[in-house]
Amino acid sequence: MDKNYLLLIPVLLPAAAALTLSARPMRQRGPRDVFMAAILTAELIFTALCAAVVDGDVVVARLTDELYLTLRLDGLGKIFSLLVAFMWLMSGLFSHEYTVENPRRYCAFLLLSEGALMTLCYAGNYLTLYTGFELMTVLSTPLALHNQTEGARRGGVKYLLYSIFGACLGLLGFFTLRVYGVTTDFTPGGVMDLNKLTGHEGFVLTAAFLTVVGFGAKAGMFPLHAWLPAAHPEAPAGASALMSGVITKAGILSMIRVIYYEFGTALLRGTWVQYALLALSLVTVFLGSMLAYKERLFKKRLAYSTVSQVSYVVFGLALMTPVAFTGAILHVAVHSAIKDALFFTAGAVILKTGKKDVRELRGIGKEMPVTMWCFTICSLGLVGIPPLGGFVSKWYLAEGSLSSGIPIFSWLGPVVLLISALLTAGYLFSVTVRAFLPGADFDYESVQKREPTWWITLPLLALTVLTALLGLFPGIVCDLAAAVAGTVC
Repeated sequence: MDKNYLLLIPVLLPAAAALTLSARPMRQRGPRDVFMAAILTAELIFTALCAAVVDGDVVVARLTDELYLTLRLDGLGKIFSLLVAFMWLMSGLFSHEYTVENPRRYCAFLLLSEGALMTLCYAGNYLTLYTGFELMTVLSTPLALHNQTEGARRGGVKYLLYSIFGACLGLLGFFTLRVYGVTTDFTPGGVMDLNKLTGHEGFVLTAAFLTVVGFGAKAGMFPLHAWLPAAHPEAPAGASALMSGVITKAGILSMIRVIYYEFGTALLRGTWVQYALLALSLVTVFLGSMLAYKERLFKKRLAYSTVSQVSYVVFGLALMTPVAFTGAILHVAVHSAIKDALFFTAGAVILKTGKKDVRELRGIGKEMPVTMWCFTICSLGLVGIPPLGGFVSKWYLAEGSLSSGIPIFSWLGPVVLLISALLTAGYLFSVTVRAFLPGADFDYESVQKREPTWWITLPLLALTVLTALLGLFPGIVCDLAAAVAGTVC
């Protein structure tokens, strides 16, 4: 059998496992959690195997001679697929102790969402990407709705509507490329037909901008960012972590494919589209940081933080230089690890104490020291303190901006990133100070140890270590990203 068919396993395995859970419900918690851990571990192993041995594509379904679904693994797909598989395993372990209502439904949609994301990661053309994007939206919406509170319903519906609207804009790009492109297969550098493009540049640029903004809705980019602080805080903590740390990156991956593999940087560089994307990304960086700084609810503060941090990546992509592209991809990995850990921390605190407001967290570091030290170390990484991962990715982004030569944005970008870093320190370190330094009038005698079990502690420690490793040894991700940049920038 062609080894490229191995790509079907990471796509279909989660769906098969979800159907198994639905067909034969495991009513006892132990067997169900062992089953989930086994499936997610197998998913990570097969994903790594595919990254090691697959070097081609496989056509899954052919609708017409020109419309077909195909899976292909390139350098970009390797980075994102491994990220998805690892973070899903961490969330699966975390969810063992973080119990939810109707866990069978939760686990089933968690698995189905992973399968849809793998389709997105392995997409070899625009049609496959769009199919995976829509499937991911539909299958992840029940995670946002899962708690079935009024807030969860509002947040879930807002997530669904924003995502569908963004996908409709993405569909505009597909039809535009069908007319003015040579093919819709992902091709480094773009697929535009210059003969067809002559005289229609304005329309094509407008379509490209709307397409990128549409996919940017999933990444929480202004002005389609409002779903993120509405949906993430209402979902179970494990789902919140994945929506913030990984599902937002589905929007990033789609934007990369559209900018670098379809319309192409040769068409977009130096146009109003590039300047508009740079402006929107910097507005989002500052807006998200400011709103996070003012927010008092723990999980909602982290959600606003994601609005800001994911647009660091958008800014790097919009610069369209190899250095900035490398920094953007590294920040994808760094932010995923850090934000999953921060949401796990919030979930552990809520689980053990019921406290949801940051003003209630006074002295929580005395009760949950391991949990809050993980939070603190990851916060240092998100701010960009060396030698943690956030420092390296932001260094690349700043360097890429300064060397880009783009008027105004070459210096404005680093300034906004620095202001955002200071605001990030303000809204994260204030939690740490409150947690570990409650003051002399704090009742130290009433402190009770409330650390979660290893099902939560292990993923927290793993992600904290990963944050440090991405700062100390960023070469693996940077080398892959630089190789991709060399073909598309």
